[in-house]
Amino acid sequence: MCRILFARSENDFSLSSLLEPFAQVAQTSPEYQGHGWGCSWREGDQWRHYHNIQPIWEDDLSQFDNTSLLLVHARSAFRDEGIVIENNMPFSDGESVFIFNGELRGVRIKSEGRIGAEKIYNYIRRFDKGDKLAALDKGIGIIAGRSAFIRAMNIILCDGRQAWLSTRYSENPDYFQMHR
Repeated sequence: MCRILFARSENDFSLSSLLEPFAQVAQTSPEYQGHGWGCSWREGDQWRHYHNIQPIWEDDLSQFDNTSLLLVHARSAFRDEGIVIENNMPFSDGESVFIFNGELRGVRIKSEGRIGAEKIYNYIRRFDKGDKLAALDKGIGIIAGRSAFIRAMNIILCDGRQAWLSTRYSENPDYFQMHR
């Protein structure tokens, strides 16, 4: 299972002040989270993105400036497959940013994407008619109904002004539950 983080503040904060403890948690996780990592943050009205195929704990986390909005994802590739930088989240369409942590089995949806998380993002986006919460609710509802098993399905979607979170899990709440 991957590791995700969302941070928003009224005041700018140092990315490394959150990335360093996040890296420590990812490195010591009971599930391997070293198949690369990525983050997206705001500089003014623009999204900035960073992806690296190395584990987050092996990267130089002091290279980043300050922000008031950050999304981070440390990857645990399903079955240790598809370990290429293009599969590292966050995914973005230029307007919104998406991160996923979970494991679904027997999913019966048709959607574009190289990996399951990208397919889920694109599936949810197809329902976005200007209301991202409605799109997220509808997409997740359909995905849940068309999945044989959901170990966990945690999603954070952000457009820079608002963020929407969804969490579902069927086991181990201490590990899968998102915390605020």
